[in-house]
Amino acid sequence: MPELEDPAPDAASAAPRGERIAKWLARAGVASRRDAEKLLAEGRVKLNNAVVTHPATFVEPDDLVVVNGTLVDPPARTRLWRYHKPVGLVTTHRDPQDRPTVFQQLPPTLPRVISVGRLDLNSEGLLLLTNDGALARQLELPANAWLRRYRVRVFGNPAPAMLAALARGVTIAGERYGPIEAGLDSRKGDNAWITVALREGRNREVRRVMAHLGLEVSRLIRVAYGPFQLGNLAKGEVAEVPAKVLREQVPQG
Repeated sequence: MPELEDPAPDAASAAPRGERIAKWLARAGVASRRDAEKLLAEGRVKLNNAVVTHPATFVEPDDLVVVNGTLVDPPARTRLWRYHKPVGLVTTHRDPQDRPTVFQQLPPTLPRVISVGRLDLNSEGLLLLTNDGALARQLELPANAWLRRYRVRVFGNPAPAMLAALARGVTIAGERYGPIEAGLDSRKGDNAWITVALREGRNREVRRVMAHLGLEVSRLIRVAYGPFQLGNLAKGEVAEVPAKVLREQVPQG
């Protein structure tokens, strides 16, 4: 009887197990994937007591990962929170000017979180927070084309035609901004409320565009980021997005 050949190895079993270390570090809340790659390149990450520098290194369930001498807990399940940021807080973990930060004001029951994008010191409203750096990066990607919606109080005279023209985009000091939806909600004396929606969300974009129109922003409130709404959250309040809603709105690959 002829000897049987060994069966060909199963393709799935031959594939690398685990997760790329840069993504693993991002999901563990250590840093964004890009910053995790910098930590690796600087030799600040160890896997099972050996320094690793390549982001394609795989982490398996029982592996030990150390960053800057500190053992990193494995990533928890991905979670997302809505936070009503008040005026007067900066969206950073450490501020060189020692101003109060968003993260200093969060409830102590929250795990370590990072923000999805930012709101500047004088802006308020919806700020998304997550324990997963990979999710934060995904939600910030321009390819999502998610609308960021704001209510803006301005000093000046916003003509409806002037606001409607923003739908064609605008160039300011040589920088091109994409289409912006803007509509006049109400006017009282020299003050007016405008609803603004945009998809790019560049740094201080709303303030720059309003200034270009001769309007001075006195209040800026973000009320929506993609499918997630500020709703009736009180200032300083945090509410977790239910896991089912997160899965429906942000499919994970």
